[in-house]
Amino acid sequence: MTLRTRMRTMAFRLTVATGAPALYAAMYATTKAIRSSGLPAGLIHLVDLRVSQINGCAYCIDMHSKEARNEGQSDERIAALSGWERLDLFLPDERAAFAWAEVLTRNRHDRIDAAHREMQRHFGTEQIAALTVAVAQINAWNRVGIAQHVEGTAVGVAA
Repeated sequence: MTLRTRMRTMAFRLTVATGAPALYAAMYATTKAIRSSGLPAGLIHLVDLRVSQINGCAYCIDMHSKEARNEGQSDERIAALSGWERLDLFLPDERAAFAWAEVLTRNRHDRIDAAHREMQRHFGTEQIAALTVAVAQINAWNRVGIAQHVEGTAVGVAA
């Protein structure tokens, strides 16, 4: 059974969209604002995918892999994303964004200053702020996705 088939047949322990529709709408509006922030769509999809890998949200990994592919990312880059630090498939600005996403997601206070300096080499203040909100937002979506699914039905993914 494919991951996509498993997702379609997945049981839910709760559905945030119907349980708290105003809050779900606010989250969705924030996601739309991030998509309109001027950050490259391909970069947003890769950051969303990387954070989802770290958090182990199978639904989000599946969705963001497809979005990245639809945005023109190669299967090779998508498959290699979890090892981005050890591979030369990614551009310096992407690498800075992935490092930023990881220190924020993993709460790596010991690495945040170095990651921020690297971000400043590649992005302006508005882009750094938008990427920061994007990382916070995908972390929130990952937690919603994980909370909604009945344990044992989603495929676990190691980061």
